[in-house]
Amino acid sequence: MSLPPVPPALDHLQNRAFSFYPPILNVEHNEWRFRKATWSEILVANSKTNDDLWIPRRFLGEISRIEDPVVIVGLTKELEYKAGRVWPHERRVIEMPVAVGERPSPSGPERPGAPAPVVGIRLEPGTESRVGRLVAAVLLIGVVAMIGLVMVNREGEPRARLTYTNSDQAFLDLRYSDDYHAIVMKLGVPSQERWRDGKGEIQYQALWYSKRGYNVLLMGTDHNQMRYIGTVDEDWHPIHHVSIPSGGDTSSLVRSIRRF
Repeated sequence: MSLPPVPPALDHLQNRAFSFYPPILNVEHNEWRFRKATWSEILVANSKTNDDLWIPRRFLGEISRIEDPVVIVGLTKELEYKAGRVWPHERRVIEMPVAVGERPSPSGPERPGAPAPVVGIRLEPGTESRVGRLVAAVLLIGVVAMIGLVMVNREGEPRARLTYTNSDQAFLDLRYSDDYHAIVMKLGVPSQERWRDGKGEIQYQALWYSKRGYNVLLMGTDHNQMRYIGTVDEDWHPIHHVSIPSGGDTSSLVRSIRRF
């Protein structure tokens, strides 16, 4: 019988802080340090509570090579902490009964005793709603600033509209829900990362892809809640924006961000 493949080595994480992605549910602080490893599990300690936790190696995925702000250790499944151990998280579903007198759907033959349709209900709180409201507020500020700029320069000649002609348009696959890890999975590790503080709690992050010739922009309230908002070329001209859950899109926001 053939032996299982050798699991990823984590010895180089010794004395380095790292975070799991996706974060382990029911654990408030997502920063860990490597303790030791066996053939089947690794032992990690929470940096804030100092609690030890065993993680089965079969749940470990890729490890990022970027350490800003911390190293990212990918998980192949969403895990949750309960009863002193981690377990694969199972999303609950609620069966929706057919209303009285309602006829079966014409999309398929009637099957006696078939279960009613089920709808997945996400139980854990997300961060997208808060970031969405933040983006909406920044958009409003950006629109007001753009109107003022147009009124001041209304006598000037309009600038020609720029068209992005680079053959690499992988950024078109990016969505507002993508965070740093999701972008790295789609585009690869960036050549350079830059950060900039905005108004209030807002932070901006630029991922520069030198071979692709563009910067991918993220925005959020802290390093763990950054979300994709758009892409600019090497001259900082906007070439992509996305829709946001609260309505509208990020086009005016991307135009309002100065090069950094």
